[in-house]
Amino acid sequence: QVQLVESGGGLVQPGGSLRLSCAASGIIFRINDMNWYRQAPGKQRELVATIASGGRTNYADSVKGRFSISRDNAKNTVYLQMNSLKPEDTAVYTCTMTIVKYSGSRDYWGQGTQVTVSS
Repeated sequence: QVQLVESGGGLVQPGGSLRLSCAASGIIFRINDMNWYRQAPGKQRELVATIASGGRTNYADSVKGRFSISRDNAKNTVYLQMNSLKPEDTAVYTCTMTIVKYSGSRDYWGQGTQVTVSS
């Protein structure tokens, strides 16, 4: 069984920074794409950032130049460095990974971590 656990969320003032982490545990052969989503109250879930197995990244327009996604394959971990945070970044942030096991591959989701940007 595979589990994803996020950490690093919290309360930060506008202009501040946070780094989110998400580590996968369990029987894993390979991890393909790693992603960060976010969802604010009353709004649709949106894809924030993606990093492929080869390291190529993509970002939502709203976070370009401020957020950076990275991965540590040895630790089965994905990170999201968030700088110059704005109140509109407030949301529950959730990581996802496409994980290949010996029995096949599937998408896994973490439970989410709250990020609140407020003065």
